[in-house]
Amino acid sequence: MERNEQELLNAMGHSLRSAAFGVCNQPGSGFLEEVYQEAREIELGARQIPFAPKPRLQVFFKEQPLKKHYEADGLVYSAIVVEQKSGRARAPEHEGQLPNEPKAAKKRVGYLINFGAAPRLPWSRRVL
Repeated sequence: MERNEQELLNAMGHSLRSAAFGVCNQPGSGFLEEVYQEAREIELGARQIPFAPKPRLQVFFKEQPLKKHYEADGLVYSAIVVEQKSGRARAPEHEGQLPNEPKAAKKRVGYLINFGAAPRLPWSRRVL
C-alpha cells in the first residue's frame, strides 16, 4: 500500500471513529443494533461523510464472484467496511469477522465498532 493511500485511509478511519463517538455519546448503551445503525447514518450524514447503509457487497472466492452477497452494516467512503455490534463485550467470533469481510468484498479496511459498552467505544481496525 502506498504512503498516500495509507494516509487517506487513516484520515477516513479517523472521521468514521469521530462519528462513532458522536453516536456513542448520545443514546447511551442498551439499545439494539438497529438504533445505533440509524443514529450512525444520521451522524455520518451530518458530518458529510459518504456512506452506504447496509450495502450488498459482491463476495469473491478464488477471484470468482459468488451468487451470494454479503450485507455489511455499512460502507464508508466506498472503501471501509463497517461491522457494528451492540453487546456489552465483543465475542471472539466478532473479531473473526473483521479480517474476512473486507477481504471477501475486495476492500482494504474493515472496522468493528461496539456501541453496547458506553461510555466506552471499543473498536478494532484491520488493514489488508
